[in-house]
Amino acid sequence: CPITMTFASLPALEHEPLTTVATGIYNSNPLTNSTYYTLSPYVVADGVGGGAMAAWTSRRLVADVHRGLARGGVDAAAVCGALLAADREIAQRIADRGAASGAATAVVCVGTGPLRATWIVAWVGDCRVYRVGHGSAAQLLTRDDTYGHLGERPPPGGSLDDPARMIGNGAVSNPNVARVTLGWNEMLVLVSDGVHKHVDPEAMTRLLRD
Repeated sequence: CPITMTFASLPALEHEPLTTVATGIYNSNPLTNSTYYTLSPYVVADGVGGGAMAAWTSRRLVADVHRGLARGGVDAAAVCGALLAADREIAQRIADRGAASGAATAVVCVGTGPLRATWIVAWVGDCRVYRVGHGSAAQLLTRDDTYGHLGERPPPGGSLDDPARMIGNGAVSNPNVARVTLGWNEMLVLVSDGVHKHVDPEAMTRLLRD
């Protein structure tokens, strides 16, 4: 099946308005495509396991985060709160539907200040944020919530590289959060594992700079 690729690039240009670029290559069947992205705030959600439930969960997560952040001022606490609220809401909706469990990994970026040079970055699972600047390779700014990185034992049949924290199944208590300040002509790139498992940091920079 096609590799799903999602890029949301956020250049910081001195004395210039914010410019956004987003491209995606998706599976032709929307019911089986489990990765979704949106702009402003920038959200990438990747449903775990594939299929219709994964697609529904990722769409629901994106909608819930947008709704949560539309209620007032946005800061790190608000972004984390929106992710935790989405976790509870999705779990409840799945229970109401009588469906099997569903979950998604996610990353959220929200610009602060008039120049949008400083960004709040929050993530759960193995969606990533890279900084693309003047070097030859994109710089990874996030750390995957995998069993291996967290020092936890995966379930039977699982891998140390599988995400141990997800939205929608109660598997997260505190989303990761950081602040990132971009320099001249730098950008943030948000991706799911459908990108970072197949596109290395050097190739990512070439794709976005060429």
